[in-house]
Amino acid sequence: MEFEKIPTIPTADEILDRSLRRAAKNKKLKTNRDLANEDFIRSVYSSVYDKLMDSVQKFPNFDELSPFYTDIVNLLFSIDKIKHSLGAIQWAGEKVREVGGMYARQMRGAPDTNALRKQATARIASIVQQVDNDLKYLNEARNVLRKLPDIRPDEFTVVVAGYPNVGKSSFINLVSSATSEVAGYAFTTKRIIVGHHEVGRDRIQIVDTPGILDRPVEERNDIEQQALSAITNVADMILFIVDASECCGYSLEDQLKLMEGIKEITEGVPLEVVINKSDMKGLEGYRNMSTATREGVNDIVALLREYLASSPKNLTARNQPENQL
Repeated sequence: MEFEKIPTIPTADEILDRSLRRAAKNKKLKTNRDLANEDFIRSVYSSVYDKLMDSVQKFPNFDELSPFYTDIVNLLFSIDKIKHSLGAIQWAGEKVREVGGMYARQMRGAPDTNALRKQATARIASIVQQVDNDLKYLNEARNVLRKLPDIRPDEFTVVVAGYPNVGKSSFINLVSSATSEVAGYAFTTKRIIVGHHEVGRDRIQIVDTPGILDRPVEERNDIEQQALSAITNVADMILFIVDASECCGYSLEDQLKLMEGIKEITEGVPLEVVINKSDMKGLEGYRNMSTATREGVNDIVALLREYLASSPKNLTARNQPENQL
């Protein structure tokens, strides 16, 4: 994922300290004072320029993000504000190089290169300090965005819904070929859980979103409603899990009411209801399974594969034998 490649964004003080220390070390090796001062400034502005531009270039092109990540980034921060900060840092990098180069050229034949070196250093430091808040903002964004799960828009995606403790995470862990990925996202202080189920050359993404699809619509704030939109926009189908035994702490009536609410706001996205904990209590007229005993889980996996087989995101030839759990 693009966000994982973003390096730590240093503060203005860190950039200046690193650049000045490196230039001072090289300056000590020079015997000609005037050339040493010129090389010092060239070293400083080159180092500062490289670091600022590298910070800008390591961020992804936000115009090429998928709708899911566009929504998520706008919820967490603001793409416009991130772009503004990136633009400010790019300006600072170019200005540092312009000012540093000007002073370096002035030093040739100047009567007092020490004074010019001090002036140039002060000007460069002033420019970098002007974008210190932008550097800090981008590093804050980087620290959050790099932890977002890798949800790929070209892979068939199942979003799992239902009240807490109905067995959503247990199902994901049971049918996934690897341990579920858990990542924090700041707008709900909850988690996104992503599991993957391999089918030949295809992979089914199974996404659980605690705090988003596990409570009634009227209890969500505006930000959570937008997050709901972002999550459901990436869904190719929704698997709604119900605990008919009510051991989850919610009545069957409330669970089915939540299911109807989600169906209304995700119109056009296929929704399948599955009863979990069937070893305790099943429900006629629905698909039943038990993540505790694994009974019926293969049937649900087969259901997901059927949806994948009919999806335009299907890449491989079908009629493969189903995995046995």
